[in-house]
Amino acid sequence: MTTTSAPAPAHQEPTPRQQLQAAGLRVTTPRLTVLDAVARHPHSPADTVFQVVRTTLPGTSVQAVYNVLGDLTEAGLLRRIEPAGSPARYERRVGDNHHHLVCRVCGAVEDIDCAVGPAPCLTPSQTHGFAIDEAEITFWGLCPTCSESAAPTH
Repeated sequence: MTTTSAPAPAHQEPTPRQQLQAAGLRVTTPRLTVLDAVARHPHSPADTVFQVVRTTLPGTSVQAVYNVLGDLTEAGLLRRIEPAGSPARYERRVGDNHHHLVCRVCGAVEDIDCAVGPAPCLTPSQTHGFAIDEAEITFWGLCPTCSESAAPTH
């Protein structure tokens, strides 16, 4: 009798529940809801995350969302970015060394992969004794929509 085995399943990303457990955090509805909100609305400030969370959990306070964002960021499940002149924003893309494009007009944020290899992907001219493990670069400019709006019309 010949048996054939099914192909090995492709690597699956851990679920948010599994990520919380692996980080040593209790699995709670607010934490799962915040992770989902940030996944669906990347680069959102806390106020936007709060508004999204409130659609699912109407009794949630702003402070509760800030607390969860802090816990998830500290656990490495979220990344907090702080473009100059903008409120802190949160994203689920962690564990890599990507950078960001920020529109000077509307504040839109997009991810951009590092083009020069693994972290920190840039080499400073002097380290001053620091053990550098990350480089955070923000590219500034106009997004396509704002570029189009700013184009002179003749």
